[in-house]
Amino acid sequence: MSRSAHPAGPRHADVLPEGHYLAPPADLNALDAKVWAQTVTRDAHGVVTVGGIGVKQLAEEFGTPAYILDEADFRARARAWRTAFGPGADVFYAGKAFLSRAVVRWLDEEGLNLDVCSGGELATALSGGMPADRIAFHGNNKSTAEIERAIRAGVGRIVLDSFQEIVRVAHIARSLGVRQRVQIRVTVGVEAHTHEFIATAHEDQKFGIPLAGGQAAEAVRRALQLDGLELIGIHSHIGSQIFDMSGFEVAAHRVVGLLREIRDEHGVELPEIDLGGGLGIAYTSDDDPREPHEIAKALTEIVGRECEAAGLRTPRISVEPGRAIVGPTAFTLYEVGTVKPLAGLRTYVSVDGGMSDNIRTALYDAEYSVALVSRASDAEPMLVRVVGKHCESGDIVVRDAFLPADLAPGDLIAVPATGAYCRSMASNYNHVPRPPVVAVRDGEARVIVRRETEEDLLRLDVG
Repeated sequence: MSRSAHPAGPRHADVLPEGHYLAPPADLNALDAKVWAQTVTRDAHGVVTVGGIGVKQLAEEFGTPAYILDEADFRARARAWRTAFGPGADVFYAGKAFLSRAVVRWLDEEGLNLDVCSGGELATALSGGMPADRIAFHGNNKSTAEIERAIRAGVGRIVLDSFQEIVRVAHIARSLGVRQRVQIRVTVGVEAHTHEFIATAHEDQKFGIPLAGGQAAEAVRRALQLDGLELIGIHSHIGSQIFDMSGFEVAAHRVVGLLREIRDEHGVELPEIDLGGGLGIAYTSDDDPREPHEIAKALTEIVGRECEAAGLRTPRISVEPGRAIVGPTAFTLYEVGTVKPLAGLRTYVSVDGGMSDNIRTALYDAEYSVALVSRASDAEPMLVRVVGKHCESGDIVVRDAFLPADLAPGDLIAVPATGAYCRSMASNYNHVPRPPVVAVRDGEARVIVRRETEEDLLRLDVG
């Protein structure tokens, strides 16, 4: 099918609809546990509940659209990662996936560390009570103000991303009388099997210092010579939403090669290696993510094997799961506004949110599942495209899915696996206020990030 495009968006008059590979599900009322939070189920009346609370009650109390987050599921996933890697490794939750002060408190209580990549994320982490020595500060262009704030706060590590940043962090640390613990982020030349916008280890991109041409080795040499820095390890990150472990194996081989080079040239064995995050989750029933214990076993064996071959002591391993912890724990609850059948094509289902609360479909061609959640239905399946309320033909939430043919305005539908990057990347496009994040647990619900209001929007407009 044609995918011709126009600068203003797809041309409806002369472009055939995209093909789809989906077959109707055997049961439209079934909820695949792989893509829904752990406490999600249907009650005797067919209404979906989470944490013991029905979605109708949540919609009535908190409105729609809303991000509904299963706190028990979040905590269970955090514990699973902590347990899988054990006391001999560090798990840094990647705050960019979703961060709030409540989440910071949960992470602290569950024994995880926290990775931040901006001054705002650092402020949230500190305000939420995360001990500074359990915070890692990332970013490819940290400002001097951000670096100074991080060092003054006592962050446990700063990940250096460029030659300029090596000097910048060293200068600020020395001026504050501090020897700052740092890692150097290297790009290892691995092409992760993921969307090009979220692949981060190939050489032609903005993150890190390439291994190629001896650049990473030179960065290490400079960092070791500067009094303001304590170089503790090498950092590598190959991308996001990855299922195949082979990329991590190649990355580990190349990073360990650098560690061996550092030992041979400088007589130093760096004590840490950070393999980043990027492990995928199930957005649809076709996705098959690995469990934390499988990932921990695989990564530990890979690093151990490579270090043994290089004659090195095995360094302490760090990982940075963000999406893999928070992604499956939340769904976005919408109310259906219009149902528009297009004969011979599909039915467009418009909801009261859209690309302002989930940009990933438009940005990455991300795939999602969707379900009718305010009731059960015995109607035949119909092919739908779930779209938002914004003035963009690309305002698509779920590109192709099946919903019951009796779907009507006022019904509630939900898109699972929206805990990661949806609220973090949300916008006010068309001056639409961003939805709240509602945490549910053991029959209780509370707002942890409130809904924006029009007054919030106008407050920033100085006139």
